Amino acid sequence: MSLSIGIIGLPNVGKSSLFNALCKEQQAQVASYPFCTIQPNRAIVPIPDTRLDQLFALLKVPRKVPATIEFVDIAGLVKGASHGEGLGNQFLANIRDTHAILHVVRCFEDPNVSHVAAEINPRADIEIVQLELILADLQMVERKIERLSGALKGDKKLLPTLELTQALREHLAQGKPASTFPQRESESFHTLNRELRLLTAKPMIFVANVDEESLSQGSPYLDQVRQIGKEQGIEVIYICAKLEQELAGLSEEERKEYLELAGVEQSSLEQVIRKSHQLLGLISFFTMNEEEVRQWTIPAGWTAPKAAGVIHSDFERGFIRAEVIPYNVFIAHGSTAAVRAAGLMRIEGKEYVVQDGDILYIRFSV
Repeated sequence: MSLSIGIIGLPNVGKSSLFNALCKEQQAQVASYPFCTIQPNRAIVPIPDTRLDQLFALLKVPRKVPATIEFVDIAGLVKGASHGEGLGNQFLANIRDTHAILHVVRCFEDPNVSHVAAEINPRADIEIVQLELILADLQMVERKIERLSGALKGDKKLLPTLELTQALREHLAQGKPASTFPQRESESFHTLNRELRLLTAKPMIFVANVDEESLSQGSPYLDQVRQIGKEQGIEVIYICAKLEQELAGLSEEERKEYLELAGVEQSSLEQVIRKSHQLLGLISFFTMNEEEVRQWTIPAGWTAPKAAGVIHSDFERGFIRAEVIPYNVFIAHGSTAAVRAAGLMRIEGKEYVVQDGDILYIRFSV
């Protein structure tokens, strides 16, 4: 599956700087005034995975193909965005199809970079953005209720869906996100959400954008974001987007060295990927042949036929079996032939649940 993440936040919190740091080669415009980003920036970025690198080095095939992630950076949201204020409301549709949201929160002082408020206040900033997302969802839900009410006269079977949607409207109207809706785990809600693509039902990560000094020493602003994350059950990562954007043009080794000097163990991309995979329950498996080694990303718990369908629909339709080598077993023996000779390649059927790091050879017939 292709992973997509939306980047949101107030104007001038560092969203485009984060986008540039994540994407390295594709640069979004950055300026010190609000609404510098007008058109949404999109970039598809390879997911870093040292396992793929090690397999590539061992196999010596012509190419390696990593799984990818798409980042979508939209215009800054402001108070009233859901009702047409500012420019952000125009682009909320661009993140309805994303799997998760990065909410960038400004945690740095800089007189040269304007802010929509008189002072830096992470809690107030977070509340503005979250309220606008709730109001945008509320508009979608109200339109759905109108459609259901009209259709109900001809189809009484729609009544349970209407009642569920009305309950969701009341929940959102209280300023609560869809992620805390009491019936969010029901199949009826999942069906409704697949249609409406509710913003506040998406997994979210707070990205505290700090100055370079705060990377090692922390700050009261960062503490605020961590406290809010704890209160709301939202993961928090902290980065210095300005620093990482400045380092984007360096080699991977040089960039890692500079970040370590600043007290950073993982780059923003590595942090985002790790947290996103945890939030969404994703794992990776690998395939290989004489031409390439390739990484695939799927939800944990998928069976071998369903995973095979990510490679090609024919593989799932005509699935016979999967020949499986765990990553660590392959690395220890160095080749498929050596694993076979040791009797460590497993034959698995349609009920097998793919594990993170599995190397799969799919056998099928159509």
